[in-house]
Amino acid sequence: MARLRKPTTLLFAAGAALVVGAVRRRTSGSPPRTRSVPRPSASGPSRPRALTLLVTAHERLADGVVLLRLEGTGLPPWEPGAHLDLVLPSGLVRQYSLCGDPEDTSSYTVAARLVEDGRGGSRELHEQVQEGTELEVRGPRNRFPLVDAPSYAFVAGGIGITPVLPMLRALPEGAEWRLLYGGRTRASMPFLEEVEKLDADGGRLTVVAEDEDGRPDPGAFLAGLPEGTAVYCCGPEGLMTAVAERLPDGAALHLERFAPRTTADGDGEFEVELHRSGRTLTVPGDSSVLAAVRAELPNTPYSCEQGWCGTCQQTVLEGEIDHRDELLTDSERGDSMLICVSRCRGTRLVLDM
Repeated sequence: MARLRKPTTLLFAAGAALVVGAVRRRTSGSPPRTRSVPRPSASGPSRPRALTLLVTAHERLADGVVLLRLEGTGLPPWEPGAHLDLVLPSGLVRQYSLCGDPEDTSSYTVAARLVEDGRGGSRELHEQVQEGTELEVRGPRNRFPLVDAPSYAFVAGGIGITPVLPMLRALPEGAEWRLLYGGRTRASMPFLEEVEKLDADGGRLTVVAEDEDGRPDPGAFLAGLPEGTAVYCCGPEGLMTAVAERLPDGAALHLERFAPRTTADGDGEFEVELHRSGRTLTVPGDSSVLAAVRAELPNTPYSCEQGWCGTCQQTVLEGEIDHRDELLTDSERGDSMLICVSRCRGTRLVLDM
């Protein structure tokens, strides 16, 4: 099997990532099985060091999408599928995928879509960050790596093209691949021209603009995949669900989400005792530990609310933790949790707060 080659095109991008990954494989006659991306070992690696980089470009990339170039020296290396944490001037932390040439150590570039009804991070990046702004950057980290496979199928929705683009450029010469790229309109789809150039011979790219063609049909796109095909999908939850439901036998699915996946098990109500404060709180099934704690202790630090940045990490004195983040090492999981997403497997937790 051909090994993945390193890309030679100089280009970086990023999308609101998502960094909760999974790999699913179907074999004929058996139900789909899901496994989480392996966590770091108990002696796990240290958190990525923070860098201060200068924004040297801030420009419109597509409708509702801006591109930022961040420059520095001796930037850490990365591989397709990796993402960065950006610490915005307000202190909010947001994640964006890297695209382009991993061998360029002088700059990173990220792309972000404006989320009108979001929590403010994308709007800050669009409207307040500008050329000359210095940003703290952490990473890169990779929970969506490109693997060796006999063939590939990529499904991207809107800004979900950003982690897929460097994968396409890194594929071995002559590799068999196909891409389904969907968006609301062609004008809103970032990197569309670059993607079309990668399919210069035609036949491997399917572009679906909803205002012209309606919604994409993952079932038709995935039909007839060869055995062992690696299927990569990044986009809205509905798109990823549709791809998972229509995954052919013998294909392996790799997902990257814009938000953590909720878990049906363990979403019941439980109590949280704040040991140092002497208070006991009730956490409803449809709320988070963070929300309950901040109702009593409004100065409790937090940022991403999605289990990625580590700002809300708290020490757990008692109780069984239901970890739902993708950040903590195994050793950290023994006595701490990210209270924005993680929950209790029983009826009670005691936090050192």
